[in-house]
Amino acid sequence: MSDEPIIVARDLHKSYGTTPVLRGCSLSVKRGEVVVVCGPSGSGKSTLIKCINGLEGYQSGSIRVEGVEVGAKRTDLPKLRARVGMVFQHFELYPHMSALDNIALAQVHVLKRTRAAAQERARNLLARVGLEDKADAMPADLSGGQQQRVAIARALALDPQSILFDEPTSALDAEMIYEVLQVMTDLAADGMTMIVVTHEMGFARRVADRIVFIDAGEIVEDAPSEEFFSAPKTKRAADFLSRILAH
Repeated sequence: MSDEPIIVARDLHKSYGTTPVLRGCSLSVKRGEVVVVCGPSGSGKSTLIKCINGLEGYQSGSIRVEGVEVGAKRTDLPKLRARVGMVFQHFELYPHMSALDNIALAQVHVLKRTRAAAQERARNLLARVGLEDKADAMPADLSGGQQQRVAIARALALDPQSILFDEPTSALDAEMIYEVLQVMTDLAADGMTMIVVTHEMGFARRVADRIVFIDAGEIVEDAPSEEFFSAPKTKRAADFLSRILAH
């Protein structure tokens, strides 16, 4: 892992109308680091990573990804999103396109690859996520876990430097959760920079370098994984952990 931060958010504030969602959040993520963001529902976790990817705007503060200011008017957001992949809770695949075409599409439009090159890359990525036999399958014919693995392959197809995961397993049952987390574990082992919003604390403990705990729009703790699990510094984090680990 490099000491060079690839993502830096400073004093981020965001509101929806008069409702504050992020209150002065600061976070930096080094190249090759895996950071899990956790906290109660509605605490601002998903909003934070959507701001990093430019999917949500913010009122004040700054986010720099590989030195590029996300909120600047001149920033080329499609180009930025190729560098910072995003995997959503509900897969967001195009229902009328095969798994292969879902993965190839952005390569052609964003990276200007030829269709043949994009399809070859898509086939290689389907093999990487264990779905080499599903190239022609439509999303409706795939299980939730398979759809999410296609979505991960689609994010990887743009050769990102980092990937953001927004509760990637929350719409899945137990068996599908395992297959998706296994792909993510392999990505982490390969050195992919990852920010993962999740309630999967077993995965967090096993794979994350750091845990960031958010409550009511504030980053309450940011600690090495083992330290967070063995000795959380705040009552809010300790209460959250005891509640979630009891399930």
